[in-house]
Parts: sequence; C-alpha cells; structure tokens
Amino acid sequence: MTEKIDVRKLIVTIIMAIIGLIFLMPFIWMISASFKIEEEVLTYPVQWIPQTWNLVENYKTVWTGSMPFLVLYWNSIKVTVLTTLTSVTISSLAAYGFAKINFKGSNALFLIILATFMIPPQTLLVTQFLLYRWIGLYDTHLGLILLNSFSVFGTFMLRQFYMGISNELIESARMDGAGHFRIFASIALPLVRPAIATYAILRFIWTWNDFQYPLIFLRSKELYTIQLGVQSFSDEHGSVYSLMMAASVSAIIPLLIIFIIGQKHVIEGIQLGGVKG
Repeated sequence: MTEKIDVRKLIVTIIMAIIGLIFLMPFIWMISASFKIEEEVLTYPVQWIPQTWNLVENYKTVWTGSMPFLVLYWNSIKVTVLTTLTSVTISSLAAYGFAKINFKGSNALFLIILATFMIPPQTLLVTQFLLYRWIGLYDTHLGLILLNSFSVFGTFMLRQFYMGISNELIESARMDGAGHFRIFASIALPLVRPAIATYAILRFIWTWNDFQYPLIFLRSKELYTIQLGVQSFSDEHGSVYSLMMAASVSAIIPLLIIFIIGQKHVIEGIQLGGVKG
C-alpha cells in the first residue's frame, strides 16, 4: 500500500511539474527573446538559448529611449506604494469596525458596501471622470491613488479574518481600559498580519498592472505609469519583438521581486484562511 501511494504521488508530481513548465514556457521565451538580436526572435524551431547574445543593446534602448523607463518606474512605484499603503490602512480599519464594533445598522451598512462590489467599475468611469475634472484631480497622481484606495474586496477579506479573533480577548482588553484604536493596533493587527500582507501584495500587483485608470485619468506623458509607457513603447517599436520583450521583462521585474519577498506571507494568509474556514 505504501509503495502504491508513493507511485501515485510521484506520477502526480511529474504531471504537475510538466503543467508548470508549460505555463512557464511563454515567460521563458520572453526572457530569451529579450537577449536576442531581432533576426533570431522568430526562428523555427524555437531557439531557447540565443546563438548571438544581445545583453545590452535591447535594454539600453528601452531604458534610454524616447519613453525612458526610469521615469515610468518612479511614477509607478510612487502611485503603487502610496495606493497600497492607503488601501491597506482604510480596509484594515473598516474591516475591524465591521467585525468587532457593534453599532446600529452595521450589518445593513456592510451589505450595502458589499453590494457595490457587484457594480462593474467601467460603469462608473464617466461619473468619475467628470467628478475628477470638477475637483481638479484629473491628470494627477493623487487622483490615481484615490481611485484604488477604497477596496470592497479588501474590507470583506480582512473582516473575515478579524471575525476569527476571540471576542473574549477584545472584551478583556476593554476591561483593562484599552480603547478600540489601542486594541486594533496592539491586539487585532498583529493577529491578522499574514492576511494584511496577502492583501497588500495583491493590491500592489493589481495597481502596478492597472492600465484602465491611468489611460483615462492621465494625460501628461511625464505622469505616465509603466503600463502606459509600455503601450507607448509598443506604438513606436511594436514590430521589433526583441525590444518589446525587453520592455515587458523590465515591466514585470518589480512584481517578481515583491512576490518572492512576500510569498511566505501569502502562503501563511491562505493557510490561516483555510484553518478559520
């Protein structure tokens, strides 16, 4: 019986490894193509290892061209980091309030907020555009940050984790004279740290990859984020695949770094959610 179980595990592991490799093949090809000269990019059969290495020229063109990626990186990092910090703070406070503070109409208010999650964001674009033009936030990074700073998903997700905290623990702190802000900062927040880290990583990825809001709410090229920069670069060099692959690799490097650093917290958050579920 033991040998049969081991064989099954081995077969499943091999199958999953093959599937994982298939999913990675486009990414591997993208990296390989970014180091090739243009003549070798579309050769058949596919050459995974470049015959003629082009280690500098493609990336030099990307980073020092008419749409310099250094400015795009700075804009994206500023918008993404500030959006993530603001969204995590607001969602954490709102989630704690709905989970641990009893006030009249809390459940009804939470259901109303949750119902807005079903509204496609595209239906609000015209209203948001007119509002931002009126209050002077159009074509600003501040407006872009505020658009993604309020998350129904983040509030709902973190509320589920806060509900798993024992009410007796909260009441004990209240009896010792602690207020809700002290309880939130000293007791609740450390207990749901994996969940907050998970949401922060997800919010970072979503904001970094966001193309719709920057496209509509940014007009000045000096304010462009990385996604708009890649689009502009594509309009200029779309027929040169080696340059496009170098631009794409440059655009996803921060996402890989964030995921590698935070994958432990993501796994902890998923495990914590599974145990509480």
